[in-house]
Amino acid sequence: MLRAGCRAALCRCRPGSAPGGLKRTPLDALHRSRGGRMVPFAGWSLPVQYGRGHLESHLHTRRHCSLFDVSHMLQTRVYGRDRVKFLESLVGGDIAELKPGQGTLTLLTNERGGIVDDLIVTNTAEEHLYVVSNAGCADKDLAIMKGRAAELRAAGSDVHLEVSDNALLALQGPSMAQVLQAGLSDDLAKLSFMTSTTTTVFGVPGCRVTRCGYTGEDGVEISVPAGQAVELAERLLGIPEVWPAGLAARDSLRLEAGLCLYGNDIDETTTPAEAGLMWTLGKRRRAAMDFPGAAIIMAQAKEKPKRKRVGLTSVGPPVRPHAVILDPEGRPVGVVTSGCPSPSLGKNIAMGYVEAAHSRPGTTLAVEVRKKQHPALVTKMPFVPTHYYVAK
Repeated sequence: MLRAGCRAALCRCRPGSAPGGLKRTPLDALHRSRGGRMVPFAGWSLPVQYGRGHLESHLHTRRHCSLFDVSHMLQTRVYGRDRVKFLESLVGGDIAELKPGQGTLTLLTNERGGIVDDLIVTNTAEEHLYVVSNAGCADKDLAIMKGRAAELRAAGSDVHLEVSDNALLALQGPSMAQVLQAGLSDDLAKLSFMTSTTTTVFGVPGCRVTRCGYTGEDGVEISVPAGQAVELAERLLGIPEVWPAGLAARDSLRLEAGLCLYGNDIDETTTPAEAGLMWTLGKRRRAAMDFPGAAIIMAQAKEKPKRKRVGLTSVGPPVRPHAVILDPEGRPVGVVTSGCPSPSLGKNIAMGYVEAAHSRPGTTLAVEVRKKQHPALVTKMPFVPTHYYVAK
């Protein structure tokens, strides 16, 4: 989840605004001092890359470890005895089954079965739910959550929301565990993928460390008090193994891992069945059909969707979003939603939606780039193996 977009103004304090009214993360000055090339990104000023460039940054993350500033993402805490009932009224995941410290990817859906947002929800050991949302969806997510919470409170339920002003740092790559363990008293080997704990990190207390990320590599996201974010980032970047990385590497890494970008690969017109995300719906929730759009989604899953999200590899010029996908006879059968040259594979990769009859891996298709057709092949995702960590 690349988390594009504008942060809602719900008691959300920031260091200030960059030129042009862009919002800045607590690490803004650090990015600039380290040569980050700052760009407007959905209302924020964020680094797209650093001096070594996108290609080297991407490959360094695959081979070593990189630090990403993802503080533009929305972090919300949900309190109250009815917090699970509240969230399950909005998403299709089985939140009730989450053990303390366990998290899950889930989908916020609308009554038409469309995907309003994809969220990571963690059942913390501190008796609240920790929700991380796409920044591009922050305004609408908060409006939906606040409205639903008010409805439940009016009916006598106990639930309330708190938007966190913490920064969020993502440390990603195969050497992450070695780097981070040096700054932890906890044993990181006990923290599996999609689990979370609150601890002290390199002397900074009150950090929530969640083993997850958006690269396909082993990694963590560290929610850190905003006032100590620079201290922690500088400590991590002081380790030679750790390089700073920006939006460009983050996007190519997630595409290689076959992960969706909200607004490109999934949106309110896309259903979980079409997107290949039915696995995010809990078995109990499917049976109960008690989340928004459940009847439409489950009917579509049973009848099979008419279009499906697929991976593509191609030859020729790089494929970009909105490129038309054609069958061997030249008939349009789909559209590309994400695409780039893969630094790891040395060839073009893309993601898009095609008619279901053309969705099987190995199917030969074509993509149209600059009014010319180029061969493409439906390819199983992820394009590169993922390395999510599971504790023994």
